[in-house]
Amino acid sequence: MSDPLAVISELPGVPEAVQDARTAVDRLYGHRMLRRRGPEVSAESALRGARASAALEGADIPLESLRSGEAESPVAQGALRASSEVGRLGKTWRTAPRQVLARLHALAAADLADEDLLGRPRTGPAASDLLGLGPGPGAEAAAARIASLVTLVATPSKAPALVLAAIVHAELIVLRPFGVADGLVARAAERLTLVEFGLDPKSLVAIEVGHVDLGPAYVEGLRGYLKGTGEGVAGWVRHCAAAVELGARESTAICEALQRG
Repeated sequence: MSDPLAVISELPGVPEAVQDARTAVDRLYGHRMLRRRGPEVSAESALRGARASAALEGADIPLESLRSGEAESPVAQGALRASSEVGRLGKTWRTAPRQVLARLHALAAADLADEDLLGRPRTGPAASDLLGLGPGPGAEAAAARIASLVTLVATPSKAPALVLAAIVHAELIVLRPFGVADGLVARAAERLTLVEFGLDPKSLVAIEVGHVDLGPAYVEGLRGYLKGTGEGVAGWVRHCAAAVELGARESTAICEALQRG
């Protein structure tokens, strides 16, 4: 049986980038503060990740406003709800990916779309293009590729979790399967993949913060992925690996702050 993810994992620069990300995560997991206060670090990582994910959707809300519950942005609240659900979806992601995507969308878009559209694939054109990626595929084409993505998630692979997470993220962004809040769903699904497939089982890495910290490289990486070339796909995976490294650095800073009291 072919393993497309294994092929991607061997593209130029990908093995080295994945190893660097793995080293950064291992270093984070060795921090002594995690022995006593791991759940606090995970919760703070989820909060910062939600803020960063919302910022990538155009809703740049101060962290303290989100922490205090004062943020009125429906995008930020949707990001927070989706991020908070990651820990509950676990093994369902492996066995019923479509169900998980529907759940993430229902949470992320609760204040952005009509109730009867929550968790349901779009039937019309992809109107939203917040990142300037150009027209999305038609509803039927998007549905077909989502079916392939669901199969990819549910099929065992020898590829590293980071490679699968990168592909999940990119496909959901470029396909825009729901038409609203797809970016929030994509980044929550990326984090969920890193958790469930073993790179970051305690959900400590604030990878969304890494995407923000990399600035224009986020959109540039997605545009490269859209080309469908080996170079473009490899570039996107390397970008996600760099985001993991930066996300691990962010969570290390959380540990250091807790240590200082």
